[in-house]
Amino acid sequence: MDSGEIQNHHVGADEPIYNIGVVSRMTGIPVATLRIWERRYEFPHAGRTAGGHRLYSEQELTRLRWVKATIDEGMQTSQAIRALRSHERQGRVLETSALMPEAAAPAPAASSSLESLRHRFTEALERTDLDQADQLLGEILAFYPLESVILDVFSPGLAAIGDAWRAGRVNVATEHLASSYLRQRLTLWLMTGPPTYPIRPIVLACAPNEWHEIGLLMLGVLLRRRRWPVAYLGQAAPLSDLAKFMRDTRPPVVVLAAMTDETARGLLDLPRWLQEIPHSSRPVIAFGGRAFSLSPELRSQMRGVYLGATLPEGVEVIERLLRESTALTLP
Repeated sequence: MDSGEIQNHHVGADEPIYNIGVVSRMTGIPVATLRIWERRYEFPHAGRTAGGHRLYSEQELTRLRWVKATIDEGMQTSQAIRALRSHERQGRVLETSALMPEAAAPAPAASSSLESLRHRFTEALERTDLDQADQLLGEILAFYPLESVILDVFSPGLAAIGDAWRAGRVNVATEHLASSYLRQRLTLWLMTGPPTYPIRPIVLACAPNEWHEIGLLMLGVLLRRRRWPVAYLGQAAPLSDLAKFMRDTRPPVVVLAAMTDETARGLLDLPRWLQEIPHSSRPVIAFGGRAFSLSPELRSQMRGVYLGATLPEGVEVIERLLRESTALTLP
């Protein structure tokens, strides 16, 4: 499951997605000020991750920019926030461009194209400059949907850092730091998203002894953005525990990922463990990863449905399997 093209599926304007550092850079409002405003004026409204970190929506960004522009015009903070709420009660559209032209989101210039931003983002990770990486990620999210960030920034960026490591341009520690950075952002996005369809979660797990999980995490985020509930088990899932989890949770689909021949062959014993699950409760098994993409022999030996060589293919196959295996009528 590698990156590729996917249908655009934009994040809703009221969906929490930006962390407080990104919001501070995008609005020019210091982090400390944002926290004081929240405590003193109950503004802006922030969602929370499972770990308690603030997340802000595109809608809150617009509200913050309006208040910032109004304050810059000479109004007191409390008056600006009251004016904002008065506008909203009257149903008036917030216009920030007249007060703060730079607040409107213009089309990115050639120097800020996604390809250019991706190169700069990757270089920042290679330099271990995480502050710069954060800033660039905020710029990318301001212009492009999250799907583009995953498919056109994270996936090729990770591959480029892997190539740099193999070529000796970066060391193992740098590669691990970059992977950890991407993993943290993907995990955060996996925990947030639009309301999910009312079905049991899809289970995502790496093969036994498989520790490379970034591709599977990206797949999980893409599914979550499309409103599919996801139970992410992550790295190196033992088949015995996985079978018990299937029996207890009865997922409609289980997705398994393997990056090497060795870990892929570790999945070939799965049918033996599935015998412990009543036939009527057995999920559809889907599999993917670099090992299966490169080896038709492994694909032919594996019981289940092959997801294809790219992330978009994987999403498409999983959605087809879900529609076939559930009674849910979907748009």
